[in-house]
Amino acid sequence: MAPPVPSTDEFKSWGVEVWRGGINTWECDENGHMNVRFYVVKAMEALAGLAAALGMPRAYAPNTNATLMVREQHIRFRREAHPGAALHMRGAVLEMGETDARLLLVLYHSNSGEPAATYQTVVSHVTPRGGRPFPWSSAARDQAAALTVAPPEVAAARSVDLGPFQTTASLARADELALVTLGAGTILAHDCDVFGRMAVEQFIGRVSDGISRITHHIRGQIRAAAADYPERVGGAVLEYRLVQLAWPRAGDHVVLKSGLAGVTDRTQRMVHWMLDPFSGGVWGVAEAVAVTLDLDTRKIVPVSASAQAALQAITVQGLTL
Repeated sequence: MAPPVPSTDEFKSWGVEVWRGGINTWECDENGHMNVRFYVVKAMEALAGLAAALGMPRAYAPNTNATLMVREQHIRFRREAHPGAALHMRGAVLEMGETDARLLLVLYHSNSGEPAATYQTVVSHVTPRGGRPFPWSSAARDQAAALTVAPPEVAAARSVDLGPFQTTASLARADELALVTLGAGTILAHDCDVFGRMAVEQFIGRVSDGISRITHHIRGQIRAAAADYPERVGGAVLEYRLVQLAWPRAGDHVVLKSGLAGVTDRTQRMVHWMLDPFSGGVWGVAEAVAVTLDLDTRKIVPVSASAQAALQAITVQGLTL
């Protein structure tokens, strides 16, 4: 029997509640809404709650025998979250394999019941230190069966492809494409989880820290050509796909190479590569679909035909994950 697809009303009470809290001012950015880094921080706490619902309450404890390693995240940002907002998150299972699973988390505005963000998270059931995949227990499978739902439309990929791919990322390719360096640095002990691996939010957070290297020019072009000239512009991400291919540890070095991959009349698509600047290895790759936002009306600023033409000059042809 196929798993049930929650209806619009049922979707507010499907699965199991795995997190509840709110937003602090210091979790928000210059755009006035919660920064993407903290969307992932809260999702990781919720993931620990979902692991507990699967019979693994100690999955992220230092002395655990098994944990869930995040391989990939697909995030759709549905509605802005501002300082003081009350939020909660529910979780379910979309599918479970021999050693992996695709899990669903939905972040809600608690006062309205509206989804703020959805997450499809691919995890592996692994040994905590070595990260070696091994089969789920029968108890976890039984719990997963009771929590399995079909993918709801609200969490479906809209502007990114979630299919398999072979990464094109490398230092040499980054130089060939003249990608922009968004950031460079070293993973420190406080950047890591209890198992010594880089914390999941570090990738998206470091992209966010340096993204103005690209968006300053993009937003300037869009603003200048807008029919209704906005006084203040910022940005918002609509959708993200992040794939972790290897895990840096404390002392490892990272460099972020990024570029504009495409523009439509509303959106800007960017691709980010997290690389090891010394070995040349690929830590992870990501694709983001973003918009330019009028910070006073909180509305998307359309990308005029002339702005699209101007931005072709900095669009990197053939840039993919």
